[in-house]
Amino acid sequence: MNLPNKLTLGRIFAIPVFIVVLLMGYNVAACVIFIAAAFTDMLDGKIARKYNLVTNFGKLMDPLADKLLTMSAFLCLVELGGMPAWMAIVILGREFIITGMRQVAAAEGIVIAAGWSGKIKTVLQMIAIPLLLLKNWPCSVYFGGFPLDQIVLWAALVMTVVSGAEYIIKNREVFSQ
Repeated sequence: MNLPNKLTLGRIFAIPVFIVVLLMGYNVAACVIFIAAAFTDMLDGKIARKYNLVTNFGKLMDPLADKLLTMSAFLCLVELGGMPAWMAIVILGREFIITGMRQVAAAEGIVIAAGWSGKIKTVLQMIAIPLLLLKNWPCSVYFGGFPLDQIVLWAALVMTVVSGAEYIIKNREVFSQ
């Protein structure tokens, strides 16, 4: 197994640790685990492309690991009162739709590449989650309570809807398969 795939598996194995630590109330430790796991998401793809280590396992499991990590965080945040359930439902729904489309397309030999709007969505989610985990720190302390966590969460939600619509429109032929 190559290094990018090991990083992907490491991210998957970090998810239950993240959940337990967060639900035990150790938000800072959970945030560190989340950031480390999110960093592996960026790192494994760069390594795989740079050293030509792209595998079918990685193509399938890397985006799945990313979605498991972010969805786990969002669902825990709902449980802890850090975000409304409807937002998590919209985000989760988009991920199910796009993942389903990708699987149908893959069965037909079609690869649906990640677009820029999807990448922006992911980055915004990866920024929103630590801000929410840390209850908007440092803005809550140093910037008069400026609601950066809520602004980034809303931006992530908007990009979730926009990128989902973009994927559906650009790849609508998948629905006719």
